[in-house]
Amino acid sequence: MEKEEQRDESLRKIITTLAVKNEEIQNFIYSLKQMIQNVEANSARAQQDLEAEFQSLYALLDELKEDMVMKIKQERASRTYELQAQLAACSKALESSEELLEAANHALGTANHHDFSQAAKQIKDSVTMAPAFRLSLKAKVSDNMSHLMVDFAQERRLLQALTFLPVPSAPEIDLAESLVADNCVTLAWRMPDEDNKIDHYVLEYRRTNFEGPPRAKEDQPWMVIEGIKGTEYTLTGLRFDMKFMNFRVRACNKAVAGDFSEPVTLETRAFMFRLDASTCHQNLRVEELSVEWDATGGKVQDVKAREKDGKGRTASPANSPARVVQSPKRMSLGRGGRDRFTAESYTVLGDTLIDGDEHYWEVRYDRDSKAFGVGVAYRSLGKFDQLGKTSASWCLHLNNWLQVSFSAKHNNKAKALDVPVPDCIGVHCNFHEGFLSFYNARTKQLLHTFKAKFSQPVLPAFMVWCGSFQVTSGLQVPSAVRCLQKRNSTASSSSLP
Repeated sequence: MEKEEQRDESLRKIITTLAVKNEEIQNFIYSLKQMIQNVEANSARAQQDLEAEFQSLYALLDELKEDMVMKIKQERASRTYELQAQLAACSKALESSEELLEAANHALGTANHHDFSQAAKQIKDSVTMAPAFRLSLKAKVSDNMSHLMVDFAQERRLLQALTFLPVPSAPEIDLAESLVADNCVTLAWRMPDEDNKIDHYVLEYRRTNFEGPPRAKEDQPWMVIEGIKGTEYTLTGLRFDMKFMNFRVRACNKAVAGDFSEPVTLETRAFMFRLDASTCHQNLRVEELSVEWDATGGKVQDVKAREKDGKGRTASPANSPARVVQSPKRMSLGRGGRDRFTAESYTVLGDTLIDGDEHYWEVRYDRDSKAFGVGVAYRSLGKFDQLGKTSASWCLHLNNWLQVSFSAKHNNKAKALDVPVPDCIGVHCNFHEGFLSFYNARTKQLLHTFKAKFSQPVLPAFMVWCGSFQVTSGLQVPSAVRCLQKRNSTASSSSLP
């Protein structure tokens, strides 16, 4: 009995396998039939396009022929008119000369001496004024029309060489001529062989956190830029929120696109951070890189509601699924005994430590904010500490409440800044050299520079009261800022301790 069940099971498996194979064959047969139909449709379309191209060529040749024939006719009419006019003048002069000859012969036959003398004088005057002596016996125009001949040998060779457009070769990306700077990427490429049929190029790029060749199953999609006419293109206004970018290029002629170039990976180093919601004051509502003052945020019921909705600590951008690779410099939110800022310390910190190199970020604030501050702080900044009022923080502070003031603050000392207050501020932190500079993000005008020896890593720090602000990270240090720091670091450094 057991053997029979095994045979039945084996037979069922064979039948199932055969049924699956039959379904695969049926699908393949359908695919082949569909391909045959596509071949018919595509070949008919290609033939129509070819006939249209030849008709266009015929029409162009007919137009050129008509134009050139018209030039021959105009030249013939012009020369014929000139020669006929000259012929008529010569015929008239000849007729006049013949009449004069006849009169002269008649005078010679006159016997009377007195009549002969008078006739001879008249003949002499007539001969002197005869049209025959005023005529040019050289044709005004030539009868040679060789300047209207054509030689289509070269064009004939070109026409005989007409064939279907070839598939363009894959371009080669020139890394030596490519550049990553100022949040822009300039990519250059060249064709391995000259191809005058290329109409444009297509550039594709995507962000990645992986060095080396692109991975087949990359989460990030390829972004496409079409219609590039030259062999160089610059991507501007980028945010480098990942460590690298992949690039590939292909050439297109009028009919078909070629293969992509070998992809290349360029490093896009920049300072990327988010705001740490676990550090913010209860009156600040944090979403990614945006902060808004919320007067009701400190109420107990509102805090519980936010935690219930997942907008408390668990909703921090550091736990967001969008973060592919977490930097070792990013701080864990589970810091024991670390309360958010309280009292009048309306502060929020970034989530990534700065312990070396140089970094740059920008912040745009609402001009109606009653108070706003931007700078850096040690992680040890106390929960009651306000930015700039302790030795653990440095900032620019704008006060719009009662009396407007714009100042640089550190260690509870303030220096008034006699500069226009921009709506967007750039922050440049050179950790090793101990510079913290602030710029007008639009004009790159230096606002202030702190010269300090940082004894421990720092974090981007912000404060706002009755207002809002928006941070932009993933930015490289602008070239203009680097140049300004070299020129002005000594002259513009702060006198604050």
